[in-house]
Amino acid sequence: MVYLTGDTHGDIDRFKHGKLRWLGKRDTVVVLGDFSMGHGPQTNAILQQLRGKIYLIEGNHDRYLKDKNFDATRFKWVKPYAEMGDHKRKVVLCHYPVFCYNGQYKVDEQGNPKTYMLYGHVHDTFDEVLIQKFQQITRESERKMMHSEQMAPIPCNMINCFCMYSDYVPLTLDECIENDK
Repeated sequence: MVYLTGDTHGDIDRFKHGKLRWLGKRDTVVVLGDFSMGHGPQTNAILQQLRGKIYLIEGNHDRYLKDKNFDATRFKWVKPYAEMGDHKRKVVLCHYPVFCYNGQYKVDEQGNPKTYMLYGHVHDTFDEVLIQKFQQITRESERKMMHSEQMAPIPCNMINCFCMYSDYVPLTLDECIENDK
């Protein structure tokens, strides 16, 4: 199973006291940036406590990546941007919100979204309020559908995966969608 979270910032107290519920050895976790604010050895210690395969979308606070004492092999990969599939849906992954993301207009035969843009960075700030307003305006707007004269609402499926929104528990894409409601 693939799980997602972002902006954990290496909250040492949550790790030490077992409050951060991580997953099993066979699970995959994609961290949408800002995994740790610590230096290399501190971040190594946190990573060694976690099970499963861990992938990192690099965030602005992931400075430990440049620390010569950091062992990056615990991450399967580290990228600034990625796209992956999840049950016939595309998932666009970036630490920063991308307003016009790849596949945004794709919907299935029933009009359900086929693409989601998952991000972190903004936490629960005024920037997130602005992003929510952008999404509302976009969804209320219509445009001509490709190869048709019909008008249709513009899909906009951006989800903030800030870890505090899920009490530091990584979520599946379906859980992220439900949690976002």
